[in-house]
Amino acid sequence: MIVSDSVYDVVIIGSGPGGYVAAIRAGQLGLRTAIVELGALGGVCLNVGCIPTKSLLHAADVLDEIREAKRFGISIGEVGFELAGAMKHKDAVVKASTEGVAFLMKKNKVEVVAGRGVIAGRGAVRVQLTAGGERTLAAKNIIVSTGGRPRPLPGAEFDRQRILSSTDMLGLKEMPGSLLAIGAGAIGVEFASMFRTFGSEVTVLEALPRIVPNEDEDVSAELSKAFQRRGIKAMAGVKIDGIDAGGEKVLVALIDSAGKPKQIAVDTILVSIGILPNTQGIGLEDAGVKLDSRGFIETDGFLRTSADGVYAVGDCTANTPWLAHKASAEGILAVEHIAGQHVVPISYGKIAACTYCSPEIASIGLSEARAKAQGHEVKVGKFSFSANGKARAIGQNRFGFVKIVAEKHYDEVLGVHIIGPNATEMIGEAAVALSHEATGASLLHTIHAHPTLHEVIGEAAHALVHGSALHI
Repeated sequence: MIVSDSVYDVVIIGSGPGGYVAAIRAGQLGLRTAIVELGALGGVCLNVGCIPTKSLLHAADVLDEIREAKRFGISIGEVGFELAGAMKHKDAVVKASTEGVAFLMKKNKVEVVAGRGVIAGRGAVRVQLTAGGERTLAAKNIIVSTGGRPRPLPGAEFDRQRILSSTDMLGLKEMPGSLLAIGAGAIGVEFASMFRTFGSEVTVLEALPRIVPNEDEDVSAELSKAFQRRGIKAMAGVKIDGIDAGGEKVLVALIDSAGKPKQIAVDTILVSIGILPNTQGIGLEDAGVKLDSRGFIETDGFLRTSADGVYAVGDCTANTPWLAHKASAEGILAVEHIAGQHVVPISYGKIAACTYCSPEIASIGLSEARAKAQGHEVKVGKFSFSANGKARAIGQNRFGFVKIVAEKHYDEVLGVHIIGPNATEMIGEAAVALSHEATGASLLHTIHAHPTLHEVIGEAAHALVHGSALHI
């Protein structure tokens, strides 16, 4: 075993968006830093998550635009789609992204240690090196950023052939004739949207009463309408009663929302019901790191765990959203706390969530129902993309709206919910609004350029403050 001849200020286990961003910030602050990674740099997000799925979703968006070209006076011959070509583009994007992380590690003088890292006592990380042998890194501080992995459906484990995880979906060689997504959160509806455009027959099942259940109820209803128009069957309030993958088709027995038994036969199943934390077998318990009942790491507002000198960030932590940008923010905060800088705990209720199905969904803050449940007296302003000139010009005005939820007496904006074109880009304005405690009036008096999709936010603010929008 090789023991480090010097002590690192921080050793980071895991190089996802939490880990590698923490490493960059540590390097910028002059901390002696090492990052331990068993797989490819970039973790789930860059390799089998955010980046590759968005590459494929863009392919779907391009395909949809080409199919709509005639309405813009553009004549195109027969349009074909090759899954292999889309996957090739996805792989190229992933390769460039991981190479970019490697460059940033080198630029910021971060030592990359390839292997499996385990906390081995106070201030020590033992690494089973990928190249063979072991090495122990001495560290003043340790950041755990080991992320998570797809959670299987009990009784129907992933077989990588017909019962697939999101990771498996990114390696498909052939288009499934029919696809069933179990779980209608972000991952489920993104793959459902994508593969419907690619040509699969798609069904989405959700155990909770509505699809995208974490979103505002109006958003769920609008996505249901959009999916119906696109030929995607969405069923909510469903209980899976059994899965039989032994025949030519995968048979799924279920109880629908009315309590009636049904059976669905499909070629491929995507299970997208959440994640399990990668927290087992890395020395956390022996180090005194407290886990919750599901195995996620408990942290305080500065990302400190119950073990002195051990921090945790990203999807492996408890009671925070599974978002890459949240992980990066946590990584920066943890490192700056280690460096002795003044830091402020993250306001988790003011982090934007984005879903890249068609139409896109983005939201931040409280939904109308959650605001009322928390005791707020609320007012709501809403405006549809159907009445927006830019949305009409680009042919994206069939579905969608911006909905602003505000406190009635003080006018503070509590939440913004968008479904429609470029929603995931537009949410940035709402993020600034909430982080700066904007009011409906301040949004109203923000002059939005014309013609833009962002005007819908201004119109929704008019509806919020004055009771009616202008262009409807």
